[in-house]
Amino acid sequence: MDSPGPLIVQSDRTVLLEVAHPHAEEARHELAVFAELERAPEHMHTYRITRLGLWNARAAGHTAEQMLATLDRYAKFPVPQTVSVDIEETVGRYGRLVISRDADDLVIGSTDPAVLAEITRSSKVGPLLGIRRSSTEWTLQPWARGQVKQELLKLGWPAEDEAGYTPGTPHEIDLREDGWALRPYQHEAVDLFFDGGSGVVVLPCGAGKTLVGAAAMARADTTTLILVTNTVSARQWKAELLKRTSLLEDEIGEYSGQVKQIRPVTIATYQILTARRKGGYAHLALLDAKDWGLIVYDEVHLLPAPVFKLTADLQARRRLGLTATLVREDGRESDVFSLIGPKRYDAPWKQIEAQGYISPASCFEVRVDLPQDERLEYAASADDERYRLAATAPAKLGVVKDLVARHAGERILVIGQYLDQIDELADALGAPRLTGATPIEERERLYQEFRDGTTKLLVVSKVANFSVDLPEATVAIQVSGSFGSRQEEAQRLGRLLRPKESGLPASFYTLVARDTVDQDFAQNRQRFLAEQGYSYTILDADALAAA
Repeated sequence: MDSPGPLIVQSDRTVLLEVAHPHAEEARHELAVFAELERAPEHMHTYRITRLGLWNARAAGHTAEQMLATLDRYAKFPVPQTVSVDIEETVGRYGRLVISRDADDLVIGSTDPAVLAEITRSSKVGPLLGIRRSSTEWTLQPWARGQVKQELLKLGWPAEDEAGYTPGTPHEIDLREDGWALRPYQHEAVDLFFDGGSGVVVLPCGAGKTLVGAAAMARADTTTLILVTNTVSARQWKAELLKRTSLLEDEIGEYSGQVKQIRPVTIATYQILTARRKGGYAHLALLDAKDWGLIVYDEVHLLPAPVFKLTADLQARRRLGLTATLVREDGRESDVFSLIGPKRYDAPWKQIEAQGYISPASCFEVRVDLPQDERLEYAASADDERYRLAATAPAKLGVVKDLVARHAGERILVIGQYLDQIDELADALGAPRLTGATPIEERERLYQEFRDGTTKLLVVSKVANFSVDLPEATVAIQVSGSFGSRQEEAQRLGRLLRPKESGLPASFYTLVARDTVDQDFAQNRQRFLAEQGYSYTILDADALAAA
């Protein structure tokens, strides 16, 4: 490069990005392949290079040489030699152990006998092994394929799984591309998924993850189990499959709290799969009800912890995870990696936006001053009470009204975390409310009225965060949320990114009580979107009202 680059690479594997640098955006795009954003203040963003980030990048086809070339190309100062060596050695660990199948036996092998000797001495791995075949091969217990991958990842030796998959019961599925076609990035995502066997496809909300799932089903031509977040999502999946594929109504079953249908393509909710009765999982038989050849995990970043345990026993089934973000607030990204599979494809949000496939969006943080009496109450409260006081500050109500008036005529989502706050907002705005207590039929009716424009304002809880298709929504006003959840921030912005017939740009407002933990949590929530290239404009609520 002609001038010093925007990155400062430090020996502790943190990387500083100078936001105002003319090459900052291209550097961010390449750096995000293998590094995670940790802090995103105005001028200097901090990334961290982690082992899991490097292994995910390697599984997606990126080499250590390419990652180091990115650092060298954009670094303001020479990359520390310790970082270069560490990246080469960490990436080199991926695939040194390989799980394969030999007739009826699962086998773990390595061309490096020392690595194999190291892992066999582990107290957690030892019980999962069968017999020693040679200095470079051991058999595995037939049930241990998933568990051994989890344990090896903890030891720092991610195994490459080449043991293959059951084809499942054949079931012909074709894409019906009349009036539409898969986009180039969707084709690429499906190709890379099948090249890798199993794994995760990361695409922005609104970029057509469901179509990637449908295309994978058409490629596999097999019985398929689709796991989704809720019943509304299950029905949206069914409607999309009927529209986009050759599947007929009687070939697709819903397995939820309301309906128990098992068909060649079955769509089940995570809740029903993890429902317990008399100490056991009441619907576990669903996993063996058919010889599934493909399992699709929608919104894989929300996979409930019990499903990881169940998935450990499903390693012979091809598994596709779909998500807009691999961020998990419980820190179990490593379990997604080892049990669903590594990241096979990841398209940056701004790249898809530049291609015209998702709507451009502007993000605003509106800072609201608390009145003196509320500030005193906040100051005198216990730590565990302060977030709720700040998040539900009555002063936010007037700001919501101002923003709704400013965007009159557009389709607006007002989003809250607390039910009493949602009731207050709905009453003040004269708008329908939608929460977890809203019956499924009522939810579907309200969503449909919003889609067709009969209703232009909805007050919703976190039930609208996930897998809800509201393509004409142009404004979201986030009044409160789940503390500092980055995944929730991404999902809520995602409600606005589907391309719009109106052509209107998207506006995402987050209301924050100034000088409180609400403001601190907001900074963390915004990290993932900052990593994708979105910036938040800070607005003052009083100035906004006066404008």
